[in-house]
Amino acid sequence: MRYNQIRSMDISNGPGVRVSLFFQGCHFHCKNCFNSDTWDFNKGIEFNDKVIDNILELCSKEYVAGLSILGGEPLHPVNINGTITLAKKFKSMYPNKTIWVWTGYKYEDIFNKEVLSYIDVLVDGQFIDELYDPKLKYKGSSNQRVIDVKATLKENKIVLYTK
Repeated sequence: MRYNQIRSMDISNGPGVRVSLFFQGCHFHCKNCFNSDTWDFNKGIEFNDKVIDNILELCSKEYVAGLSILGGEPLHPVNINGTITLAKKFKSMYPNKTIWVWTGYKYEDIFNKEVLSYIDVLVDGQFIDELYDPKLKYKGSSNQRVIDVKATLKENKIVLYTK
C-alpha cells in the first residue's frame, strides 16, 4: 500500500487546521477528479509504521483539530488496512480530535465496517462532474453526502453532518 502526500497544515479538508493523508490508488477514475495523480496504485511512497508515527507526531500539535484521510481511495481493499491501522492509533492517542474520510464508496457499500468505528465524518460517493458545485462545503458534487458517522451508527440510519 502506498500514499501520495501528507499535508501537515491543511485548512481545506475539514474544519480547522488538520493533518491530511492522501492514499495512492483509486479505481473510480471520476471525470475531472481534483486528484487524478493518485489513481495509479503503483506510484507514490510506501505506507508503513514509520509513516504512521510521523503522521501521529504531526497531529500532536495543539492547534491540529484532526486527521483527514483522502485519496486516491482510502477504503479500497488495497488501502483499507492502512486506513484502519492509522485511524485506530490516532483515536487511541487523540480521542478528542476528529477523523474525516473521503471515499468514492457509498456508506452502505463499505465492505469493512470496522473502519466506521474510528471515523467521525465520512464524505461518501463518487465525484460527478455534471453535479459539481463550488459552493458545496466539504464535497465537490451534489450527490455526495457529508455523514456524521457516530450519529449514523447510533441511530442506525444516515445522519448528515450539519456543523
